[in-house]
Order: sequence, then C-alpha cells, then structure tokens
Amino acid sequence: MRFSSNVKPHVLLLIVGTILLLGYVNHFDITSSLFLCLVLNQELLYKQPSVLVGRTDVVSVTPWLAPIVWEGTFDPVLVDNIYKPMNLTVATTVFAIGKYVRFLQDFLETAEKHFMVGFHVRYYVFTDRPHDVPSVNLSQGRHLSVIQVPGSNRWQEISARRMEIIQTTIERQIRREADYIFCLDVDSKFHARWGSESLGRLVAVIHPGYYEQTRDRFPYERRPASTAYIPMDEGDYYYGGAMIGGFVEDVYTLTKVCRTRFEEDAGNSIEAAWQEESHLNRYLLDNKPSKVLSPEYLWQDFKAKTKEVKVIRFSGVIKNYADVRPNV
Repeated sequence: MRFSSNVKPHVLLLIVGTILLLGYVNHFDITSSLFLCLVLNQELLYKQPSVLVGRTDVVSVTPWLAPIVWEGTFDPVLVDNIYKPMNLTVATTVFAIGKYVRFLQDFLETAEKHFMVGFHVRYYVFTDRPHDVPSVNLSQGRHLSVIQVPGSNRWQEISARRMEIIQTTIERQIRREADYIFCLDVDSKFHARWGSESLGRLVAVIHPGYYEQTRDRFPYERRPASTAYIPMDEGDYYYGGAMIGGFVEDVYTLTKVCRTRFEEDAGNSIEAAWQEESHLNRYLLDNKPSKVLSPEYLWQDFKAKTKEVKVIRFSGVIKNYADVRPNV
C-alpha cells in the first residue's frame, strides 16, 4: 500500500482509528503501522538509512526477526517523531520495600532526566514505607502514585510477590491509565536516553552478565520439577528480571502466567533459582519478545564498559546486600 503526499492527515487518522476499532490491535503491532504516522509529518528531515552500513560488531536482530536495540541501530529523532503524535502514556513500576526506599530518589530524579522524556509517564511506587517516599519535581504530564504493600523478612518472598502485585495493579488501575508499561528495579539509575525506541508489544532486556555466554552457562532453573525449568540444550538469551516491558495487556498476561507458575511451584515446595527472573526466562522462551533491549538498558555499575556497549543507559548501583536486604 502506498500513500501519496497529498493525503490529508485526518484521512490517515481515520484509517488508524478503523484498524483499532476493528480489533486488529491484538494482531497488528503498532510498530508495523508506524508508516501511517510518518506521513503525518512530511517536514521531518533525517539521515538516509542504509542497508549496507551500520553496526557490524553486534547482532541487531533475533532469529525470530525481533530488533535488538543498540546505540547506532536507530535514529532517536525519527523514532520520537513516529511515536509522540500517538499521545501515549507509559506506566513505570518500582518496588521500594524496606531499606530499598533509599534508592528511590536517585531512580526518580534520573528518570526525569532520561526516561521517556516528552512522553506522559505514570510512576507506580510499591512500598511498605509510604512516608519515606521522597518528593521529586516531576515534569508536566508525569505523575506518581504510591501504593502501600506489606514488607517481608525474606527478599526472595518480595521478589516472588512482584508478579502478583503488578498483575493485580494492572487489573485495578494501570490498564485504564497507560498504553505501555515498564517494570524496573529501584536500585538503579538512568544515565542516558531511554526513549521510544524501547517500545514494543513484549519487550525484554539481555542480562549484562551473560550476553557473552553460551546457553549451558545461563543460570536458568534446571530442576525439571519446577515450572520454570529450561533444559541445558534450550534457551535463547538470558533475560534480566530487572526489566519487563511492553503493551499493558501483554505484560498483564506475562505476570498472570508467571504468578500461576509461582503458586504451582510453591504447592510443590519448590522455589525457582532466581524467583521471578527464572519464571520470566521460561515465559519468554515460549513467548518470544517482539523487541529485545541490549545490555545498554541494564548494565551494572561494578562492571567496566565493554567495547560493544557504546552507551550505558540504565544500570544497577553498587550496594552492600547485607545492609539493604532483610536476609542474605
């Protein structure tokens, strides 16, 4: 299908609206219809893309043809001009339980500088210490909700409950307030742009500790009795549990399935090796992500930057686990 340059913007909006009304949104990834929105902005100038010149030191597409997002694989101005006319709202969840509330201010302040700048953002902070949530100046169109949840004497239990809490909050609130959602770890900071290039139906991030390893060295759950089990000769990448993202409804399905599997394991007195991260990796093996973020989007402050990682966008801060976790 080809649109001439004199097609009126309201006609294109009508086409997009018809697609949505007919229910194709469940099968028609927004990224597949972005060409419609591009026509709405005919004055945008950008560098001509090439199929011959680009990143050659990393793989930028998965075997199932999902993009792997690295610096140098996208034009930020072009991507933003595609998504911003959609008037999207992005939900962001973080858990600040117990002493982890100390990381919240840096998380929020750096997010305001780098995360989805220019988009509507709703932060959902889950904490057992609502009075310790810091006051942070938010940009226009960005809001923060504090949701009180119980604490725990075991960090593993806190980790295991995240899927359930996100699922129920999507049911009660988030699905009415946002289009996309990113579930992030609070003990982290943003260092550079994290923008619309990360949006997709179901988004995962490659763990920075294992992107150079073979699958037999991934810390998957290896016990067949667990619903998170992945055999030694299976697996794509090792995805970090510090980031889950995508359409709100797709992330809802993910959290619901993982919660059910958690409960099944608990009924059999099994706790997966890395709690929600183990179940996340099992789910994403069966339900391939439509977009994969490179380790730029989940680095670790104690790691030196490698030659492949041109930009560190988001990273876990250095901390003393014995000081912040109720048990180690």
